[in-house]
Amino acid sequence: MKTALFVVPAFEVLAGCSGIQRDTPLQVWDDMKHQQKFKAQSAVDGIFADGRSNRLVPEDTVARGHLRPDSPYNTGMEGAMYVGKMPVPVTLELIKQGQTKFNIYCSPCHDQTGMGRGIVPTRVPIWQPSNLTETRVVELADGDLFNVITNGRRTMPPYRFQIVTEDRWAIIAYVRALQRAAHSKPEEVPAGTTIAAVN
Repeated sequence: MKTALFVVPAFEVLAGCSGIQRDTPLQVWDDMKHQQKFKAQSAVDGIFADGRSNRLVPEDTVARGHLRPDSPYNTGMEGAMYVGKMPVPVTLELIKQGQTKFNIYCSPCHDQTGMGRGIVPTRVPIWQPSNLTETRVVELADGDLFNVITNGRRTMPPYRFQIVTEDRWAIIAYVRALQRAAHSKPEEVPAGTTIAAVN
C-alpha cells in the first residue's frame, strides 16, 4: 500500500512534463547551441562572394606540429621512386635502437627473428605476416620498407602514429641486419665470433 502511495504521485509529476509548454522555452543557461553561427553546407548571403558558408583552407596551410618537408627522410620517396638506401648513416647504435622498437611493435607478428612466426599468427592462423628474411623482402628498396611501416600494406596496419620517423629508419636498419644474418655464410663471420643457432 505504501508503494502505491509513492508511485501515483510520481506518475502525476511525469505526466505534467508532457503538458502544454511555452512557445519559447525558458533559457536558464545561454549555452553555445544558441550562438550565431553558419550551418554546414548552407548558403550565406552578403558575406562571401560565392555565397558558401564552408570555406576552403588557405593555400599552404599546415596544421600545427605537422610541418615536415617532403624529403626522402620523411617520405621514403625520391620523386616518384622509393629511396634505394637509407638516408641516414647505419651505426651500431641505430641498429640497437631498431632492435628495441622492432621487438616492441613488429615481433608480435613477425617474431624476433623476422620470419613471421609471432604470437599473432599463432593465435590467428588466417593472419600470416611476411617473412622479412625471404628474398622478395630482401630485394625491396629501403624506401619501400619505410612506406610499408608508415602506411601499411594488405593486412599490416599503418604504424606512422605509433612509430616516429627516426625509429622507422632504425627498424629498417635492424631488419637489414636480420636479413644479413639469415643469408650469411659461415665463412663471412669474423674470426673469433661465436655462432648461435636460432630455432
